Amino acid sequence: MKWNIIFKYIAISLLLTAFAVNRSTASGVVAVAESESEAQPQAASDDPNIKDLIFEHIEDAYWWHITTVNEHHISVYLPVIVISRTSGPNVFMSSHLEHGEAYRGFRIAESGDNKGKIVELDAAGKEVRPIDLSITKIAFALIVNSTVMLLIFLPVARWYRRHPRHAAPGGFAGAIEMFVMSVEDDIIKKCIGKDYALYSPYLLTAFFFIFINNIIGLIPFFPGGANVTGNISITIVLALCTMLATNLKGNREYWKEIFWPHVPLWMKVPIPFMPLIEFFGVFSKPFALTIRLFANITAGHAIAISLTCIIFVTAKMGVAAHTGMSAFAIILAVFMGLLEILVAYLQAYVFTMLSSVFIGLSRAEAHHEKKRKTNNL
Repeated sequence: MKWNIIFKYIAISLLLTAFAVNRSTASGVVAVAESESEAQPQAASDDPNIKDLIFEHIEDAYWWHITTVNEHHISVYLPVIVISRTSGPNVFMSSHLEHGEAYRGFRIAESGDNKGKIVELDAAGKEVRPIDLSITKIAFALIVNSTVMLLIFLPVARWYRRHPRHAAPGGFAGAIEMFVMSVEDDIIKKCIGKDYALYSPYLLTAFFFIFINNIIGLIPFFPGGANVTGNISITIVLALCTMLATNLKGNREYWKEIFWPHVPLWMKVPIPFMPLIEFFGVFSKPFALTIRLFANITAGHAIAISLTCIIFVTAKMGVAAHTGMSAFAIILAVFMGLLEILVAYLQAYVFTMLSSVFIGLSRAEAHHEKKRKTNNL
């Protein structure tokens, strides 16, 4: 009976979350469309620029737009920290750069290669970028989400410090332990083998970092909704950590398989075909991790807002067609909201599993040891 009640609460929560995501995305599209119509009144009758709406939603920014009330934009402005080539360090709030305004010689580029970035003019009047250390939307969301992660796991760690090792936790600590053990036993231990404990701290951190950022990215109100794991800078750092964990601790058999693999001699001498391919794999594996996580999360956000934009694109198709397409778009958006909750877990699972596989390959046993174990069996 208790499980039935729990499942009902979970189902209701998922439906409300999906509805809220759809509602928030629609309000964001309306707000951006209104701001564009104010900036270009002559194009008020044109359809909204779907491409710009999508990229504005998934890209980084120097402030966090929350909503628009009576044509008044409500935003959280973040600190801008730049080091100019002429004036040195500058610290100010991003509100000074809103609406294309310039402040202390800095402004946000509206076109070109530096579009959306802070630029300044050099002595020759050329647009250049200063050293930008600003707290952007993604950076601020990263701080918030990491704080949430610490608030979840530090109390659990404190419980283990205060209780004997054989004690079984209950409540919140017990639920977290069950989650952690499922990741460690089903993914890390099976993929790496006997040396799994050496890599568990990093892999567990990576899993819950990705999962928590993905889930908070689905929350439709501040400080949720940021496309953190859909930012390629974040995924590159995660992939580089896996690359370092794989190669710095790789044993002799791992490097032997790379530079002198067990293939016919003509594939290694005089032209080292297979060693080159294996060495290329050292860099292609983290690249695959980077693109897989980045592309899947970014695609989810882009599809969600694209489905919402159907409502505005079909506004001129007549009442019947517009009503039907709007209902179809809402149903698909709700479905995508529910699917994104599943994807939030799956992407964390896949990243951890592939990282564990790559690390497990770097701890491969020598062939004579494998034969000895087989003979003993």
